[in-house]
Amino acid sequence: MKFIVSSSALLKQLQQISGVINANTVLPILEDFLFEIDKGQLTVVATDLETVMKVHLDIEAKDSGRVCIPAKILLDTLKNIAEQPLTFTIDKNFGVEITSDNGKYKVMGENPDNFPKEPLADDANAFTMASSALVTAINKSLFAVSNDDLRPAMTGVFFELAQNSLTCVATDAHRLVKYKRNDVSCPKTDTFIVPKKPLNLLKTALPDNADELILSYNSNHLFVKHGGTELVCRLIDARFPDYKVVIPVDNPYKLTVNKSDFQSALRRVSVFSNKSTNQVALSISGSELQLAAQDVDFSFEGNERMACQYDGEDLQIAFNAKFLIEMLNAAETPEIVIELSTSTKAGIIKPTEVDLNEELLMLVMPLMLNN
Repeated sequence: MKFIVSSSALLKQLQQISGVINANTVLPILEDFLFEIDKGQLTVVATDLETVMKVHLDIEAKDSGRVCIPAKILLDTLKNIAEQPLTFTIDKNFGVEITSDNGKYKVMGENPDNFPKEPLADDANAFTMASSALVTAINKSLFAVSNDDLRPAMTGVFFELAQNSLTCVATDAHRLVKYKRNDVSCPKTDTFIVPKKPLNLLKTALPDNADELILSYNSNHLFVKHGGTELVCRLIDARFPDYKVVIPVDNPYKLTVNKSDFQSALRRVSVFSNKSTNQVALSISGSELQLAAQDVDFSFEGNERMACQYDGEDLQIAFNAKFLIEMLNAAETPEIVIELSTSTKAGIIKPTEVDLNEELLMLVMPLMLNN
């Protein structure tokens, strides 16, 4: 079997899917790419048994066939070859010979029959959405996902489908993000939880533009298709906590601050906070916000004050500064509003302006104030 392909085009496609491959896998064949040639088209597949990603590209080939090629050596080779056509020749023992303008490289491939089969989209429900809408939803929710494997439901993003909206929710029990799109029509009301890894892969593989994506899902898997790129991942089989009950209904006090000023102040003051809690205390009165942090063990202390607009009674409340800084990144407006009630109730962060088609709500639990 023999085919000719552009070195840079192949490298670009392989880099897109190489993130699926785990370095220390139990099955050696999972360290390979599966190459499938059929009618002048090459399909390359990578999998870790939970997530499958594949790309298609046009090549010159007279015959069809399959072979598994070790991913690391192939990527390292392609990274160091200038743009040119490469000829791949595969013998009956799966030996692979790559010929460039001035070199010949040999690598031992593996039997493609041992490569895991990918899941089929049986009984799948499908819907479409803009690529940028999904990328934004992932970017605004993924950071709040939990890393606690003892609570598997929280280690992914919860997708809640309705007839004319899609809501993504992520929480780690200390904070929660709810991002809703009102420009997506789903086939029916449904929910599923998507793990962190495939969402990270999608975030880098998908373009941030209006291209149409096809998403389909069944009880076990999610399938995403964009042009020549496809991703299949196993859904998390667990029950997501009822997030609606933790969102406070009545937070009457409203604090409005300049987002970048607040973020910078948090970064500076949190340097002096206790490293295990990152606690920064906020004292709000009138039009002044004071930030204070201290680490008693080292006698570190940091204080700053900044202007704000505040509608409510004077309040002292403490938060994890690291969480606040990350959450502010998701609100893409010059100013943000924090809705508060008491020093022991969750605060709600919202951008001051939002696009017509989106809604963003972020919740953060307060910390016990150190007196």
